[in-house]
Amino acid sequence: MDQALLRSLIPGVLAVLVRRGADFAAAEDAVQEALVGAVRVWPADPPRDPKGWLITVAWRRFLDTARADAARRRREDVVDTEPTPGPTSGVDDTLALYFLCAHPSLTPSSAVALTLRAVGGLTTRQIAQAYLVPEATMAQRISRAKRTVATVRFDQPGDVTTVLRVLYLVFNEGYTGAVDLAAEAIRLTRQLAVAIDHPEVAGLLALMLLHHARRASRTAPDGSLVPLAEQDRGRWDTTAIAEGVGVLQAALARDRLGEFQAQAAIAALHADAPTAEETDWVQIVEWYDELARLTDSPVVRLNRAVAVGAADGARAGLAALAALDDSLPRYTAVAAYLHERAGDLTTAARLYAEAARKAANLAERDHLTRQAARLNDHRRR
Repeated sequence: MDQALLRSLIPGVLAVLVRRGADFAAAEDAVQEALVGAVRVWPADPPRDPKGWLITVAWRRFLDTARADAARRRREDVVDTEPTPGPTSGVDDTLALYFLCAHPSLTPSSAVALTLRAVGGLTTRQIAQAYLVPEATMAQRISRAKRTVATVRFDQPGDVTTVLRVLYLVFNEGYTGAVDLAAEAIRLTRQLAVAIDHPEVAGLLALMLLHHARRASRTAPDGSLVPLAEQDRGRWDTTAIAEGVGVLQAALARDRLGEFQAQAAIAALHADAPTAEETDWVQIVEWYDELARLTDSPVVRLNRAVAVGAADGARAGLAALAALDDSLPRYTAVAAYLHERAGDLTTAARLYAEAARKAANLAERDHLTRQAARLNDHRRR
């Protein structure tokens, strides 16, 4: 069973059901049931038109549910015809569905969470980790969003800021390797850049291109993480870097700075350095200052502490870190890194081991465990 194919078909199938009159929550339930059927049936009998198959099955399931509700609630069926099986339109509905999910009746955070769950295919746990909240809290947020949109019509699409946030989080999840969505996020952001003349759309596209250019070098053949400073820069995609820098420069020239442009500027400085030692950390700290001003994000300030440690010395980085909440994700890993740079290997080894226990995914946990083991071995020699 091609899980990637199934995932890629979800947005288009959802969009068809919504256009035909299904409310969003019911459409999502119907699509999920169709996917279960696909997993059961396709291995033995793959359809000629997978999207058409899913639309037909999902629509039938929606009609069954709608008719049952109508009998209980004494109202008319939403519709009494079924789509004709066969090849379907090749029109890509994904980006339109992103805008529909960003409905004005939802708060931006709820709209993002709902879209990531229903369209992006992320799990509630993955979305909670992206938002730095407990999984139960995120589950409640998504449930409330579903209840809200179940009572509205999708005739007022949301604003571009919310859609950009969704695309950014989808890309980040795909970029970590947990879900292969990074390339899809870039594709949709390219479409958005063509459709909308907005400097932050360009900033996000530049950011994605610059990060994605390094993807081949981020893991070793055994799947282990390779830190930025140790990556083989000869494996970076120079074409993607050149495009990303060009897109960024055009956006910055408009003098309407936003957070995605600032993040892209930081990524461009990393991409521009021939070696890790030649990285312009002073400029990177300045861009983090701009980014902190724009977002007031604790995660930005955490990353800034790393940059300060590289620009002004590990002790300065630790001082910047001390001003932050130690419950932040990756706080302990950053503390370990800065203590190692400061020469306190005993504390660094302990913190690496502690950070490994808190890691959000296996690759990160293994990397931090190896760092702790490396320092412990060094101390024993």
